[in-house]
Amino acid sequence: MFLGDLAHSLDPVTTVESQGKVVRIGVLGCGNVGAAFVRLVEQQSSTIELRTGIRLEVVSVAVRNMSRDRDVQLPEGHLTRDAHAVVSDPSIDLIVEVIGGIEPARELITAALAAGKPVVTANKELLANVGAELYAAADAAGVDLLFEAAVAGGIPVIRALRESLRGEPVSRVMGIINGTTNFILTKMTEEGADYSAALSEAQRLGFAERDPTADVEGFDAGAKAAILASIAFGAKVVAGDVYHEGISRVTAADIAVAKRLGYVIKLLGIAERDRETGEIAVRVHPAMVPNTHPLASVRESYNAVFIEGDAVGSLMFYGRGAGGNPTASAVLGDVIDAAVNLVKGTHGSIGSFAKAVIRPIDETSSEYLLSMEVADKPGVLHAVTGAFANNGVSIRAAEQEGIGADARLVFITHEAKESDLQATVRQLREMDVVKQVGGMLRVVGS
Repeated sequence: MFLGDLAHSLDPVTTVESQGKVVRIGVLGCGNVGAAFVRLVEQQSSTIELRTGIRLEVVSVAVRNMSRDRDVQLPEGHLTRDAHAVVSDPSIDLIVEVIGGIEPARELITAALAAGKPVVTANKELLANVGAELYAAADAAGVDLLFEAAVAGGIPVIRALRESLRGEPVSRVMGIINGTTNFILTKMTEEGADYSAALSEAQRLGFAERDPTADVEGFDAGAKAAILASIAFGAKVVAGDVYHEGISRVTAADIAVAKRLGYVIKLLGIAERDRETGEIAVRVHPAMVPNTHPLASVRESYNAVFIEGDAVGSLMFYGRGAGGNPTASAVLGDVIDAAVNLVKGTHGSIGSFAKAVIRPIDETSSEYLLSMEVADKPGVLHAVTGAFANNGVSIRAAEQEGIGADARLVFITHEAKESDLQATVRQLREMDVVKQVGGMLRVVGS
């Protein structure tokens, strides 16, 4: 074949018309992610066609408000309020769902799958609650349900777990999976800001919502942790299985203590499977991470996911965990895969999910940092350390801050059971010589 022949064979129009490989896309939602996705398809369609022989065309976009200004140009007639009509339109081949929430997204996705249409979604709340049901529906229909964008924005961690690490005995997935809280903690660590000031700045810059509860109390990260645990361990883990603890009670004093001891505080999502019992523990909480750990250097709104497997060892995935363009990039990657599979008449099965045996937070183990204000009396240290000993918690390091009435004790324990540490805290609070028990932080990665 001459070069001229090769160039002609890759001509977009010729390829599509001769082979009929046009995949028509219906998009549900046109917010930041939906609009960015439509723009990306327009910008990249020729390149995608050259690489795959498939032309992607966005032909209908369903929105709640037709009159709202949008940062994307849509041809006449492409915009509609009727999401159900988009799903049921026989001329539409593939559905992209970026409206969020559980209903009507669940109903729309189920209908699309039943009609034999692949679905790409960025809906973490939906998947964290009824994901197993939707995965089964996709397999029964023989089409794809892909959701890379539901966790960590543009970072391809779901694809890695579903494909590259499918045969890997994964023992732990741990990471910074909420950009809002990481931005706030970065400001507190690097600029000495208190929590309220850092949150206000995050809201001003658009990193935090007007109501930041889902982010700062760990619910957003919890939904993502449930999805990661389900895919990593092949088990039905839902949002309700995840222990949540947010960052709203992290103080400047906690940040200062961590920094002095060689740690940074991060909000982590952690999913672990016990090799012997098969129990799965999934939790979200602030944790002290050693400065030497790769997660410690993840700043501002970036995300990072650390995967540990028996054979592969440790892997880390890093990048923008939110935002219209990074998330839309992940959506587009899934759309291309789904379109290629649709043309070939195949799909990527997620596989079956076992019943998850969840280990409650009380039964997990960690190292802990515990600080307290104490009275300036003889025998205080002996009494306090006795409370640790009474509950089987071994102290790894201890120090005193201040003197006299301002005395403050800081302890780091060896690995201990959560229930034993909580029993220690209860006993300390009942002691006359302890004025106040301060923040309790788990230590991870040491």
